[in-house]
Amino acid sequence: MKSLRWLIPLLLTVVTVLCFAPAAWAFCGFYVAKADSKLYNQASQVIIARDGNRTVLTMANDFQGNVKDFAVVVPVPTVIKKEQVKVANPNIIERLDAFSAPRLVEYFDADPCNPQIEEMEALPAPTAGATRGGLQNLQRDRSLGVTVEARFNVGEYEIVILSAKESNGLETWLKTNGYNIPQGANQLLKPYIRSSMKFFVAKVNLTEFEKSGYEFLRPLQISYQSPKFILPIRLGMINASAEQDLIVYVLSPKGEAEITNYRTVKIPSDVNIPVYIKSEFGDFYKSMFQISYIKEDRKVAFLEYAWNMASCDPCSAEPLNPEELKQSGVFWLDNNVEPNSNFLPQFRRPFPISNVFITRLHVRYTRNKFPEDLMFQETGNQEFFQGRYIMQHPFTGELKCRAGREYKRSLPQRFENEAQTLAKLTKWNIQDIRRKMNLNYGNFSTSWWERLFAWLGL
Repeated sequence: MKSLRWLIPLLLTVVTVLCFAPAAWAFCGFYVAKADSKLYNQASQVIIARDGNRTVLTMANDFQGNVKDFAVVVPVPTVIKKEQVKVANPNIIERLDAFSAPRLVEYFDADPCNPQIEEMEALPAPTAGATRGGLQNLQRDRSLGVTVEARFNVGEYEIVILSAKESNGLETWLKTNGYNIPQGANQLLKPYIRSSMKFFVAKVNLTEFEKSGYEFLRPLQISYQSPKFILPIRLGMINASAEQDLIVYVLSPKGEAEITNYRTVKIPSDVNIPVYIKSEFGDFYKSMFQISYIKEDRKVAFLEYAWNMASCDPCSAEPLNPEELKQSGVFWLDNNVEPNSNFLPQFRRPFPISNVFITRLHVRYTRNKFPEDLMFQETGNQEFFQGRYIMQHPFTGELKCRAGREYKRSLPQRFENEAQTLAKLTKWNIQDIRRKMNLNYGNFSTSWWERLFAWLGL
């Protein structure tokens, strides 16, 4: 099995929102940049839409190499039928990534000599058959302890659902039937077999792929019902030579989703950083994430976003509309079933559009730090959170009033605080940061008589 890289998104919008005095700043400002999954060369992305014991899992991949070599093996808790599998819209991962990505916002200081409340209007955001090589006969399958529970085609994929009694037999079956499984796979397959899990195995039907007209493989979407709320990650480590990034979007009608078997921490957020970071935001976020990852001993999940899908502040992309949410696997929006759709209609039940809460978790993992699959639970926590970083531009006009002089005197310390914050978050050299800030403190310093007048209260 080849290693996979997941679909890399890019979607830019610019939004302004209602903002008041600095003391009231919370989640507002001008959105100017985001740290989406394109920052990482190998970032897996998965959508999990979950309500009760019902799950829709969407896996999008950007496989590197000849598609004839593509194979994916996913442990699943139950036998999957053809009507429970579909090929999803490849833009859905992009939309969720853009909506939930950590973001950079900027503010512009008002004239301290002419304070006022400014209202800024929001700008609109832009809008399976036999496997290759043939299946071996039933007698041989039984001798290996492997049972083919189902086999069918969906879109450009040939899919088989397997159960197995022992890992060596399963590994042999996969290799015999043309799946490129790395050495040592049987050791990682054992725990799933002991847990009586099934195996969703997919490869590409080259003829159907050519007919599709797509350049990349489209996401696979699986629906199933099980009390187990897990995401298998161990098989993805079989041929990994370095740390891997995984971004999980959990959609729930209740609230934030949590990982129960590993600690989850919020990514550092709501800090002021120098304005020059506007052109280096990607480098900043990658460095900050790595430092946070090391600080937490490389074995935590980071919360990057938690919000009700009905709104955002500031918006780095427009919230998903009802049709896009359904494409993401959200099955609880209404009772209606699309025409000619047989994708588990029994999952449908009424909920308003605002009853979709998104949790974005970012896990950087290795085999020694994450020896277990990720286990989740739904919670009723509706608290909002986002990775948000603030640039604050100083007022550069003429300052003749007392408040203006006080403001002017405060700026050098404010700039130094921003430099120190950036150095602490990224471990970048403080002198390099100060140099890049290119500050002329003379422009912001006060004369001896201004300091005297301030001391006298004039």
